[in-house]
Amino acid sequence: MKRVLEPEAMDTAEEAEGYDAMDHTEANEAFVQRLVELGARGSMLDLGTGPAHIPITICGRVADARVMGVDLAHHMLRVAARNVEQSGLGDRVELRHGDAKDLGLEDASFDVVYSNTILHHIPDPRPFLREAARLLRPGGALLIRDLFRPESAERVEELVALHAVDSDDYQRGLFAASLHAAFTPEELRALADESGLSHAELVVDTDRHMSLQLRAS
Repeated sequence: MKRVLEPEAMDTAEEAEGYDAMDHTEANEAFVQRLVELGARGSMLDLGTGPAHIPITICGRVADARVMGVDLAHHMLRVAARNVEQSGLGDRVELRHGDAKDLGLEDASFDVVYSNTILHHIPDPRPFLREAARLLRPGGALLIRDLFRPESAERVEELVALHAVDSDDYQRGLFAASLHAAFTPEELRALADESGLSHAELVVDTDRHMSLQLRAS
């Protein structure tokens, strides 16, 4: 199945509120658990933070976590700011507007760099992957997780029916579009190798998720 691009930024109020309203609890908990297993602690960079669900969750799990969450979408950052304020974690979560492909931050600025389901929004993710590698300190933990593209449109329909059964039509449409826009594991492996992340492990996590990861040392 050919890749069908999505918009790079979900930057309407409807998209931001719709994404925030979706139940990401299971996937987010699994993501944060993997970060913990990889030894994540200290200063963290969330590339494409969206509504800031991940920073809020990880600050509840890792006592010394301090997270900078960046996103290209202004509407999404407004939702994120509301969620951070409601969580009472404003002293540990900093939100910043920026393009994750070129943030202008110093090399090796973070103990942990991570992103969750952002790759499929980017037409060419190599600058994004190079920026993640540049900003991670030597020996730091990395977790870049995304959906992977199924082999057929029929498989997309199966996954939507299985995992979005309680979602509305708009949310199911977002999920299906994301699956169509995702990379395959083979494509991601090649892109990572070209972007300074040949040493990162590629893991197929579930029937729809894959990850590039590095364990802290």
